[in-house]
Amino acid sequence: MRLLDVFVTPAWAAGAPPGPQPGPIASLLPLILILVVFYFLILRPQQKKVKEHRQLVESLKKGDEVVTNGGLLGRITEVGENFVQMKVAENVEVRVQRHAIAALMPKGTLKGDL
Repeated sequence: MRLLDVFVTPAWAAGAPPGPQPGPIASLLPLILILVVFYFLILRPQQKKVKEHRQLVESLKKGDEVVTNGGLLGRITEVGENFVQMKVAENVEVRVQRHAIAALMPKGTLKGDL
């Protein structure tokens, strides 16, 4: 009897033969399930958000009140192919890329004669 046998009972290997092995499809099932969950929880919502932003950028027109990714709020005065001109204050206009527009604000958000 060894010293450790007093504290821990030794485990002896069972002599029974192993049961039937799962097939290759059954062993891949957990991986496939993880990929499906990954698609529906991460990839699909991101693709939907990108599609909505693309539609927003394509629908920009003069007079829209928008906010940029940097937080700049203004009214569009000119729309180009890649850039838009925004009036952010009286006598202050900036030119930003169309894809830098983060959101379309409701009409009347900007007060005054911007």
